Amino acid sequence: MNWKARLLALDGLMPSLDDEGRLAWGTLADAAEDAELCFLGIENGKACFAAVPPRGDASPRMANPQLWSLMATLQHEDLALYGGARSLVDWHARHRFCAQCGGSTVIAKGGWQRNCEACGTQHFPRTDPVTIMLVEHEGRLMLGRGLGWPEGRFSALAGFVEPGESIEEAVAREVFEEAGVRVRDVNYIASQPWPFPSQLMIGCHSFADSDELDIDTTEMAEVVFFTREEVKDALAGSGPFVAPPTHAIAHHLMHWWVRK
Repeated sequence: MNWKARLLALDGLMPSLDDEGRLAWGTLADAAEDAELCFLGIENGKACFAAVPPRGDASPRMANPQLWSLMATLQHEDLALYGGARSLVDWHARHRFCAQCGGSTVIAKGGWQRNCEACGTQHFPRTDPVTIMLVEHEGRLMLGRGLGWPEGRFSALAGFVEPGESIEEAVAREVFEEAGVRVRDVNYIASQPWPFPSQLMIGCHSFADSDELDIDTTEMAEVVFFTREEVKDALAGSGPFVAPPTHAIAHHLMHWWVRK
């Protein structure tokens, strides 16, 4: 083993930063003797790894404000690398036992697989598809504030794609469930991996047939239609609501809508 290969510096699942605000790295010599290592790729001729932590994230839905603030400072390439590494090692920490028979699993294929020692079942890292959608009605944009969110913070509605659904069907169902509005003309815009814990955010745009809302108060605190100028001002930090952070796809979807 090349002990000079790079090891991503993680405190559990929290990244460490160097003096320049970049992701900090050690070497494989820093890893515990019994560490499970995941191969991340090769950068500048050096193999890069991350170690699986003893436990997965107890709050995988991005409940850590310290991490939220730290991610906002990372450069794009560091954010992408950390996100992929975090999703992978967190999955390993949560899948030490086989879903087929309950036996112990071991890491395989450089960290891109786990195998059951008892029944031989192979397990692979999963990604859950989530739709996140802009809903437009007569030049205004529907945004929502989830339960427990700070007052004034709004984002695009979002929800998991259910078994048997197309992306378009998931968009229509989620908007109707959360806001009571029917939508049409669903179009794909962009996507983003989201490592909390391991999702693929599928950004879409649609048109609402009405602006008469019937909000699901078990999920949403508020759903509001905002004008283009209001959204533009919010993205600039001076609007009537707090926009999503720049590392979230919702922020970029809203920029796309303002420009279109």
